[in-house]
Amino acid sequence: MILPIVAYGSPVLRKICDDINADYPGLTKLIADMWETMYASNGVGIAAPQVNKNIRLFLVDSEQVFKNMDEEDDDDYPDEPGFKGVFINAHITELIGEEWSYTEGCLSIPKIREDVLRKESVTLDYVDENFEPHTKTFNGITARVLLHEYDHIEGKLFIDYIKPLKRTLLKRKLNDISKGKVSVDYRMVFPK
Repeated sequence: MILPIVAYGSPVLRKICDDINADYPGLTKLIADMWETMYASNGVGIAAPQVNKNIRLFLVDSEQVFKNMDEEDDDDYPDEPGFKGVFINAHITELIGEEWSYTEGCLSIPKIREDVLRKESVTLDYVDENFEPHTKTFNGITARVLLHEYDHIEGKLFIDYIKPLKRTLLKRKLNDISKGKVSVDYRMVFPK
């Protein structure tokens, strides 16, 4: 089932999420619905707060980034062809490498894309959908997608990384999103 995406301004997007256990009600269905929702809205990642759940769960499919790249893009990305997976109770154990800029967007903040600086690599402790534990290092585009989704479970948004002046210039667009004055081809729910 395709779930509505929570829009910018909703309180759940600013909360630090809670760890869950394998007994979390309806987890398997929630994960399946999140995959369906992410693909239906052309996303490459989605976090539980974006579907109004205050839990430490997110999904990524950075393979989609590489599938959608222009043939002229001759940059080398160490993580090509990407990674697809479920991350539950993720916690960063290490951030390493130089910061690099890349244009990001967010399903909860449609029509706004900005360059964001992030580290090259991230190491995460997490469990997958079977609650198997993992400690894994990701880099390149995959690290970026993971860090973007990880921020969601920490109550952060990609716009928090842009310069204050730029954020001020975006204020009207952000307010319009909160008020539902945005047209997208997926269902959204807006703050009351």
